[in-house]
Amino acid sequence: MNQQFELFDIDNPCIGVCQSNKKGYCFGCLRSRTERQQWLSMSTEQQREVLRLIVGRKQRIEQMRQRKGEQLGFDFEEEFEMGELF
Repeated sequence: MNQQFELFDIDNPCIGVCQSNKKGYCFGCLRSRTERQQWLSMSTEQQREVLRLIVGRKQRIEQMRQRKGEQLGFDFEEEFEMGELF
């Protein structure tokens, strides 16, 4: 099996917001504690896998935010008469 050599290193996804949530995921880069600690020793393929996982985590966060927004969404433009409310 032929291996393809990488011409460029994969950039570290750290954006300098280094705080973790209760589960150990960084608020800035969405990597787990282990992923952050082992980044420099990972192979290029492993780093790509972490980046793929980050994309999935971002999508799940956006979906949760959307659902939360839909649940909390109010139409403030709509006017109600007091009789309709009670």
